[in-house]
Amino acid sequence: MHCCLSSAHCDEIGLIPCPEARYNRSPIVLVENKLGVESWCVKFLLPYVHNKLLLYRQRKQWLDREALVDITCTLLLLNPDFTTAWNVRKELMQCGVLNPEKDLYLGKLALSKHPKSPETWIHRRWVLQWLQKECSPSGQEPKDQAEPRGDTVRRRQCERLQRALQEEMRVCADAAGRYPSNYNAWSHRIWILQNMAKGNLKVLHDELSSTRLWVSMHVSDHSGFHYRQHLLKALARELSQAGETELHPTQQPNGESTAGASDDNHHNDVIPQIFDEEMELCTDLIESYPGHETLWCHRRHVFYLWHQWRREHLQGAGSQSPPLTHTDVLLSEEPCDEASASQAMDIDCVLDRSKHGSYTQDIKRLKRGPLLPHPGLPSEHTFVSEILTGCRSPEQSRFAIAYRKWLDSVIAAKLPDVCHRILKGSPQE
Repeated sequence: MHCCLSSAHCDEIGLIPCPEARYNRSPIVLVENKLGVESWCVKFLLPYVHNKLLLYRQRKQWLDREALVDITCTLLLLNPDFTTAWNVRKELMQCGVLNPEKDLYLGKLALSKHPKSPETWIHRRWVLQWLQKECSPSGQEPKDQAEPRGDTVRRRQCERLQRALQEEMRVCADAAGRYPSNYNAWSHRIWILQNMAKGNLKVLHDELSSTRLWVSMHVSDHSGFHYRQHLLKALARELSQAGETELHPTQQPNGESTAGASDDNHHNDVIPQIFDEEMELCTDLIESYPGHETLWCHRRHVFYLWHQWRREHLQGAGSQSPPLTHTDVLLSEEPCDEASASQAMDIDCVLDRSKHGSYTQDIKRLKRGPLLPHPGLPSEHTFVSEILTGCRSPEQSRFAIAYRKWLDSVIAAKLPDVCHRILKGSPQE
């Protein structure tokens, strides 16, 4: 089996139902990079490689390194949750026998047949940490050689890590599609963001964009929506930190100081836009697929994250009392007036001249109605009322009523007085 993997780039492995050997031929079948194993041989092959590996670990039988690689490969493709085999491969990797990329490739094949295998995901994290250690600068080269060679080596190491990062995202997406609510795959994807792409805004934006279609096609898979919630929290945190860093003025050599207020305003405009798009996605999915509790739970979490970020943002700017704009209408009890709504329509509804008068994607979205303000209690109550008015599904009505109760009992009860003063102005007595 290891020979078949070495000779061809397989991307999937599976069992071929075959109770008994009918022909005098190999039970390993390779067709178009798909590796198949006839089921009759598993009951003979698996105990054989299992016993040989145990004898080796008990020091009762000697096996060379190539034999260990072959035996562990065969054993893990048939049973990827055998921890001892993964530990042997860790030792081989530490000895320099195994390549990290080849071991990740073996895990990818095992996940094509067993997409929820916890031991495989755990081993992948260990291998990725080993790969990061290999790509970290050693600092042992002489100073006269570090200058010319350092940039080339560093570039290759960055490209190697980048390829591993992209491959891991593809493996996670493939495993999530093979097994519904694959918590192990989505948790591994979060681990990748936290350890290999920490603070990388481009990766966070790309992930938020790439998983949009996936969750739209798996509306009952809570694990995928939980991953998007993690992305929203990470983006809000990173963008807020970037805005705070750029807000403080920096002294230039010529004595002039440059303030980052415009950059801070840019970051503060991006965050509401991200939450607006996510709430719009929730609205579309809830209306298109009624009766799915996962969608309502996701909407609740997204609105809570938006409310929490907006409250912290307003409290941080409360001492400065900035003038209100259309981005400061969260939790406002006064709806957006017609003038502002029509103005937003005039700004966004522009024909794409490069397409000879055709409509853009923004125009298609705005054909449903005027541009609404950022999510707030009034807009959420309006949404719930519209759902209840035209609802024919009892489950949809039950979820909508529960969501409205949550809005009144959790969000409305936690509104601080300072937010009301900032949003509404001083109360008139």
